[in-house]
Amino acid sequence: MPRVSVLLPVRDAASTLDACLDSLAAQTLSDHEVVAVDDGSRDGSGERLLARARLDRRLRVLRTPPRGLVAALGRALGEARAPLVARMDADDLARSERLALQAERLERDASVDVLGCRVSVTPSTDAPVGEGMRAYVEWQNGLVDHDTMARDRFVESPLVHPSVATRTAGLRTLGGWRDLDGPEDYDLWLRAFDAGLRFAKLAETLLEWRDSPGRLSRTDPRYAPARFLALKVEALGRGPLARPRPVVLWGAGRVGKAWSRALRAAGHELRAFVEVDPRKVGGRLHGVPVLAVREAGALRGALHLAAVGQRGARERIREEAARLGLADGEDLVAVA
Repeated sequence: MPRVSVLLPVRDAASTLDACLDSLAAQTLSDHEVVAVDDGSRDGSGERLLARARLDRRLRVLRTPPRGLVAALGRALGEARAPLVARMDADDLARSERLALQAERLERDASVDVLGCRVSVTPSTDAPVGEGMRAYVEWQNGLVDHDTMARDRFVESPLVHPSVATRTAGLRTLGGWRDLDGPEDYDLWLRAFDAGLRFAKLAETLLEWRDSPGRLSRTDPRYAPARFLALKVEALGRGPLARPRPVVLWGAGRVGKAWSRALRAAGHELRAFVEVDPRKVGGRLHGVPVLAVREAGALRGALHLAAVGQRGARERIREEAARLGLADGEDLVAVA
């Protein structure tokens, strides 16, 4: 039995597949298997996988009609033989020590269930990596322990999907990835937090994450901002908003307004907005008052959501809320 099963869905990845497979073949942890699911490729990727499998018995190839990423991941998980599974995408590169370091940590530390690593991001074309992508990678690379990932899980996905290794049994208990109208990886992490699984991230940069115009997260409507927002509202309803309590939104800009609409559509009560802009304070927005920061401390019992997108604003809100006696994670939750 291998120590790690790498789950590798493939769809029309001929231009990057060999480099990906080379990076897996060069792993210092030789005792692994790659479960590759060719999801109906039409560019020769399936034939290339079979050719590589004849040279490396650790590569197992399953071919299916085109059914989508979630179905491919489910098939790979069902075939995985190792007690640990690692995710990989066909356009990314794993550093040679990635599997060894993740397996060692998970085997040594029973308190960790889901283990990521830091990543670097590179363009797959001559076009530069966008500022938004660079900011996201920097942000998630800064979340290396369970508490910070749990605290910021409603901001954005705290893990890069193909950087993760986890325990096979735990992933199967969660039911794996759900086929839904939204991002399947973010949904999985939110459900894992709900289930009490513990997260961690290695400080080493062990994955080269390629950013390309054709990446699903850029082209598929399931990864649109509105779908992320819907999952966040749903998860808050299972957690901090499971018992009825009004919501106070810190930030009356674009992010706060989007959250106001989504929360009200889900049946949650919006009590007020909190703003630092004196032009907005004292007015009304979406039918509720816009208050100054000093007034927010009087809104006890409400869940305060820091709904801002500007760099540094989230940290300033946490500082102001602490001065008002609002406990981070209980009275105040950061969202985006």
